[in-house]
Amino acid sequence: MFEKTGLLPDKNLTIAILILLIFGWIMSFSSSLGHFGSYSYFYKQTVFISLGLIAAYACLKIPLYFYKNNAKLIFLFTLFFLALVFLPEPIGRTVNGSTRWINFVFFKFQPSEMMKIAIILYMADFLIRHEKDVLKPWMGLIKTLIIISSSGILLLLEMDLGATAIISLTVLIMLFAAGAYLKQLSIVGASLISSIGLWLYLDGGVRWIRMTEFWQIDLWENDSAKVYQTKQALIGIARGDWTGVGLGNGIQKYTKLPEPHTDMIFSIIGEEIGIIGMLFVIFTFGFIMLKGFKIAKDALKHKRKYSSYVGFGICTWLSLQFSVNISMNLGLIPPKGFPLPLISYGGSSMIFVLIALGILLRIDMENRCEYSKQKKYV
Repeated sequence: MFEKTGLLPDKNLTIAILILLIFGWIMSFSSSLGHFGSYSYFYKQTVFISLGLIAAYACLKIPLYFYKNNAKLIFLFTLFFLALVFLPEPIGRTVNGSTRWINFVFFKFQPSEMMKIAIILYMADFLIRHEKDVLKPWMGLIKTLIIISSSGILLLLEMDLGATAIISLTVLIMLFAAGAYLKQLSIVGASLISSIGLWLYLDGGVRWIRMTEFWQIDLWENDSAKVYQTKQALIGIARGDWTGVGLGNGIQKYTKLPEPHTDMIFSIIGEEIGIIGMLFVIFTFGFIMLKGFKIAKDALKHKRKYSSYVGFGICTWLSLQFSVNISMNLGLIPPKGFPLPLISYGGSSMIFVLIALGILLRIDMENRCEYSKQKKYV
């Protein structure tokens, strides 16, 4: 399974990833101090990053044809994990009405994070196997909907609308990039959005109200939970101005801002490091994604479609999640459970983001490998 290419990972890309990872490690430590001054989050994040780096290093040694040959197995295995969360405790775990975790005693595993990369690996193989179908109206779209539904139904039952949206959008964008007709894709996309909207409306009205009230009320005169979170995030960013109040000197993380070390960590960066710190995160991540999309493009030039689709899917997923997190911290959309890649505290999220980036670096290594024209490279 492990194979050497004789090359090292792209130096600039690797350094950018490590810089952003270290920056996120420091910021997650600072933002988590609001939880009774405990260092436990810092220790846990150190373990998560270490595990993620080990897994990413292993991915550097695994050729892409391994994922292609086992894509279906990986996808089915992840679906099995998604179903396991519905088992009663101590296996399944429910928090705030959402059933998303498997209890591994020392670690709460979230299968939806694994599904984000698993469905990309499987979809890339699907696009190659059904290339002729994808280029025919409706045929590829119908089969793609079945793939999305297999995971989407389980995720919706887990009350994880965020992961459902990210995964569905990623798959549909991959389909579009593979050459699906825009008309059919637009119809299917509109149908999916309408279905989700109907589900939100019929789900007791609670989630629909949460989605719509955000744009219907005065932000500064309403104290509902979601609006309060956005309000506190914007106050923190305003306090930081251009240079911030200083690392560790923020006050929003102390009882005022919910989830300062996970979903809302970008606002803590704005408060403590200022606009300069926020721009640093945006530009560094933007550099990583531009390099990633170029890697996918280079793989396509070498006629290695599977690697190209996987690279494109990874960059699409991470770009979507990054954009949504930034938007909700800036008050452009309602707050939702989207961690900031490489920055936010989290076990499953951090590990699988690093795995995805490890696969991306492997694609680049195979692009530059003198043996890349051999059939075993896909």
